[in-house]
Amino acid sequence: MLNYFQSLNLLTSEELLYLEEKSYTRQLNKGDYFIREGEINHEIAWIKKGIIRSFYTTEKGDEFTYCILFENTLITALSSYISGKPTTENMQAVCNTQLEVIKKEDIVSFMKSNINFMKVEKMLIEKEYIELEKRMFSFQKENAAERYNELLKNQPEYIKQIPLQHLASYLGISLRHLSRIRKSVL
Repeated sequence: MLNYFQSLNLLTSEELLYLEEKSYTRQLNKGDYFIREGEINHEIAWIKKGIIRSFYTTEKGDEFTYCILFENTLITALSSYISGKPTTENMQAVCNTQLEVIKKEDIVSFMKSNINFMKVEKMLIEKEYIELEKRMFSFQKENAAERYNELLKNQPEYIKQIPLQHLASYLGISLRHLSRIRKSVL
């Protein structure tokens, strides 16, 4: 995580040390949650190892996976983090996952005296917005096979760990359609 923040070229060594001192490791077993629907998000985390899926549950009880996050990625339930209101999403470990976590209160305290971290937070929020927009456009411009192939190209070692029902939901297709796509790729 510190390498990521350092790569942004905005924080001094002392500021990076503060982040290191305030962060802690959290282990999630497969199926454990980083956050559940209805909770207020008070943390950001860096995925050191593992995979997290973000999903919501419909009124009928169906789960819809709209985001899958891999190693070396920052995660947070962003709207809840910003607004301080309960989240509508769930973030769950797809496999055993190790996170490096920082509490919002430590970030807010840090930002009160540090303009550089305000710039970092702005960059992170902008990056999250761009990723969400990219995902939305992929649904409008690409078919499911193209989205699957893109995922396979970018995350080949992880795609096998994602349960097929979650992968199909993420791609916006049925399990049957996913099976056809996977057969055509082989």
